[in-house]
Amino acid sequence: MRPRGSNDATLDRRLASLDEATESLAATSAFGKTVKLSRVFSALRRVLQQPGGCAALRPRAPRLEQAGLFLGTDWAEPQVLIPGLSAGSLRSPNQDTVVLETVSDLRMLAVAKGDYEHPQISAEHAQNHLSQVLAANLSLLFTPPGEAERLQQGRMADVSRELMHYLVQEVGYEKVLEHLVDEIWRILRQRPIQVEQVKRMITQIAVARANPDIDLGSSGLGADRLISSLYGTTDSCREDPGVEVYQSRLESMDDSALQYEATGFARSMHDTGLVSPYHAVLLRFLLGKGEYLIGAALGLSSTGRDCLLCYHELVRSLIDRSVFVETAQGIYGLALLLERGILYEPPVAPALWRQMGMQLSVIAQQRLTEVFGPAVDPRTWLLSGVLSILGLPLGVGQGDNPTCQSARALSMWSYNDPDYLLQIVAWAARDDEVVMHFEGQAISSREVEAGVASTPPMDLDPVSLLVVPHLDRIYAEMGRRCADREGDPHRWVNPEFHGWWSGRGFRINVDVASGRLTEVDEFLRHFYASYHPFYNGNQPLIHPQPAGVAVTDSAARFVGWHAITILRVTLDPQDTMRVYFFNPNNDSGQDWGDGVVVGTAGSGERPGEASLPFDQFASRLYIFHFDPLERGELAAVERAELDSVTGYLHRSWGADRLPEIVPAP
Repeated sequence: MRPRGSNDATLDRRLASLDEATESLAATSAFGKTVKLSRVFSALRRVLQQPGGCAALRPRAPRLEQAGLFLGTDWAEPQVLIPGLSAGSLRSPNQDTVVLETVSDLRMLAVAKGDYEHPQISAEHAQNHLSQVLAANLSLLFTPPGEAERLQQGRMADVSRELMHYLVQEVGYEKVLEHLVDEIWRILRQRPIQVEQVKRMITQIAVARANPDIDLGSSGLGADRLISSLYGTTDSCREDPGVEVYQSRLESMDDSALQYEATGFARSMHDTGLVSPYHAVLLRFLLGKGEYLIGAALGLSSTGRDCLLCYHELVRSLIDRSVFVETAQGIYGLALLLERGILYEPPVAPALWRQMGMQLSVIAQQRLTEVFGPAVDPRTWLLSGVLSILGLPLGVGQGDNPTCQSARALSMWSYNDPDYLLQIVAWAARDDEVVMHFEGQAISSREVEAGVASTPPMDLDPVSLLVVPHLDRIYAEMGRRCADREGDPHRWVNPEFHGWWSGRGFRINVDVASGRLTEVDEFLRHFYASYHPFYNGNQPLIHPQPAGVAVTDSAARFVGWHAITILRVTLDPQDTMRVYFFNPNNDSGQDWGDGVVVGTAGSGERPGEASLPFDQFASRLYIFHFDPLERGELAAVERAELDSVTGYLHRSWGADRLPEIVPAP
């Protein structure tokens, strides 16, 4: 037993002060707790900054909760907490937020270990939650605070790391990495354009594997495939020798060996959606070889290979101008672009030639360099981003920005009208201006007020980084121009903003003035008649359509309105009618409560699609567009099916929006 020192005495004094503050908080009425909380937070910070603070707080977490520490906060209902959001909380410049997350996680640990029987969560739930919290914050276990963290968080940056070290001692690395690997695969199945966060997580796993003091158990084997996809894809780079060494190895290979290398990289890329930096070295080297090896390195089918042969000069130039170690991920976009066959659309190839020769505005160059760094030319970053967005139209994300409409537009144009997307990119990158029209009147992004985003977005792909600020301002201006019209402005804005294929027919089930539900039955019958194959004459959806959903959390509580794209409606492999849609929020797999869990794989989804059974999707829908010339009669939907949809609706975001019942005179 180690002798007690001054640190222990200090911790004892601080714990005594905390216990006194906790009892004072517990004895205070709910109305007066706000005043007492500041003393509790102060005492908690002092305890957590001491060695052994987390272990000392763990048995006190139940009492802190009962005293009212979490009242009025997101942590008051632990059963609906989202583990992934802990990363933002533990890195928050607000010290009280860090404290709340820390005490909440210690409460979960007490529940997981059977020390605290919580009325809302089981020990298994708490164990899974902590494993996912650790997985989401793995970098805190291996890296010290950076200068920016020190400036923002002060000593609380060390508290977050101390918490992670304490939790992993109790939970174990094996369970953590099991959850982390599962989470990485879940994200990769959605094929996002931006994978830097995923790559950082894989790097942290590789660091953990290299540490002899960490026992990964069987979970370490599941991580091999991810690590090798980046750092050891083929035998020639298995030990991660560095790009210079790998380059020299390529120079000594014959065509048979190069074919083996190309096939290995292509298989890994299409399997994971990740591209190794070594893949970029190989592809540049193959520019000196024939198209067959280039096609093999891109993993092309007969469709993509035919496109490569028809446009071989263009493809070689795209590789030469855009593929470098730093921009290797763009290779996947190029491969899928060829697989889509969009080069056969007459405007696309010349637009890409224009893109390669384009001079960027000073502002565009500064923005790209600021976000992606000076390692390669800004035009290279943008060209790589163009290939990614054209190859992965459903991989566009809005980042941590309220710009879902703009992200949706970029995705829809790439999916449905790629030459228009390339024109928009040219305007934004070259001219620092985008001009669109609203009901015949031109709107310049230079001449209008700010949009929805209060600051320029930074966490976006290269194309979105340059284009979204312009689209955001134009979209907001379109809304302002019809603000005095009766009803929802999306009725007029969406078709003008997104394209002619957006239906001019429009339905909404919320009264804009009061926020209450209105004409729900008619709204649903219109939706079934327009989109459900059994009620619309088995007419498939031809063009993607903008729509709006009411997003709810895992407790089915309303979170906010959100822009999505309806892509298709069809039977899934289990013969359930599903709506497949694009969600620009970076991660389509969400629990919207009341059993409504958005799927991203396993129910016939294509990469990048989200899906829900038709009735569940309809219950979260609040606006949609349709072609008024094709709608036909209102669907004769059975009352039982409508009741199922309205049941989901009334148990979630519509619970406090029911129409007022006016008594009869």
